[in-house]
Amino acid sequence: MSRIHLKTQIKAPIEQVFNLSRSIDFHIKSSEKTKESAIAGRTNGYIELGETVTWRGKHFGIYWTHQSLITSFQYPTYFTDEMIKGYFKNFKHQHSFLKTNIGTEMIDIIEYEIPYNMLGKILDQLLLKKYLIQFITTRNHTIKHV
Repeated sequence: MSRIHLKTQIKAPIEQVFNLSRSIDFHIKSSEKTKESAIAGRTNGYIELGETVTWRGKHFGIYWTHQSLITSFQYPTYFTDEMIKGYFKNFKHQHSFLKTNIGTEMIDIIEYEIPYNMLGKILDQLLLKKYLIQFITTRNHTIKHV
C-alpha cells in the first residue's frame, strides 16, 4: 500500500477551498492537460455524500476510467472519495480542510495499491507515485491561484 500526504496553504476562506475541491467543473478545468471528463454519475456541480463520478482521462498516453464514491462528507472540513471501479486495486483520497490565520490548510491523504504484485510496486516507485503527486499538486496550485 502506498501513501501520499500533501499539505497546501491557501489564502482563501475554508468554504471556498472546500467547494472548489469537490467541484466536478473545477476538476475538469484544472486537469485540461489530461483531458479529464466526467462521463457518468455526477457530471457537473458539487459532488455530495453517497454520489459517484466516473472520470475518463488520458494518463501515460492511454485513456483510463476511474469511478469514485463519496464515502464521508462533513462540510466544510473533510470528504473522502474511494474508487469503486478502475485501474487500482484500491484507491482512497481523504480531503481535509483546516481554518488558519491566513486562510485554509488543505490536506490530501491518498492511499492506494496497484495490481501486478512486484512489478506493480516497481512501477509505483519509479513512475506512478511521482505522477500522482504532480497531478494533485497541479490541482492544488490551480485552487490556490483561483
